[in-house]
Amino acid sequence: MISLERVTKAYPINKGLRLVLNDVSLDFPPHANIGIVGNNGAGKSTLLRIIAGVEAPDQGRVTRHGRVSWPIGFAGGFNGSLSGEENCRFVARIYGESADDVVGFARDFAELGDYFEMPVKTYSSGMRARLAFGLSMAIDFDVYLVDEVTAVGDASFQKKCRRTFEARRGRSSVIIVSHSPKTIREYCDTCAVLQNGRVVLCSNVEEAERIYVDEPERVERA
Repeated sequence: MISLERVTKAYPINKGLRLVLNDVSLDFPPHANIGIVGNNGAGKSTLLRIIAGVEAPDQGRVTRHGRVSWPIGFAGGFNGSLSGEENCRFVARIYGESADDVVGFARDFAELGDYFEMPVKTYSSGMRARLAFGLSMAIDFDVYLVDEVTAVGDASFQKKCRRTFEARRGRSSVIIVSHSPKTIREYCDTCAVLQNGRVVLCSNVEEAERIYVDEPERVERA
């Protein structure tokens, strides 16, 4: 289970601070696929990074039980001077995985060819995303964090991403952030709405979609 206790996050802007998360307390139910829906710029990616531990809240704390992934598709943690393979070996050691197994899976999955042996700083953004997705899928997590559904590469590669993701979702929990209720309906069995720094956990996706579209004032009162 993942718990947020009075989590607050703000970013400086020209006219002061923009409050992205405002004193959010939330318990994510275990063994559930959970969607977080919100408008563009609502703070969904920030919330996911805080859940993952990639970014710290300004106030409050996050408690994680079990093995939680970094946000799938997030390539910000790569060392640009190291090759794709070297980055994979480093991550495998952190998580106590077989480096050869992780490297073999990521190499085959990412389809980077000779670039896999080259520094990540030479990669395009799409190549980084493919490496990040392949590396994420190479390690078994109790909870996978997904920032939207990865759509990199051609149609064949996207199909492989979805097929592999589906297999992981069958034995692990998933938290997905998206601005699209359609995406949430496809992947999740429950949902939360993030709006104006507040989060409301709903009993089902339909309720979340109704609040998101028709009753945003319920989030304001949370």
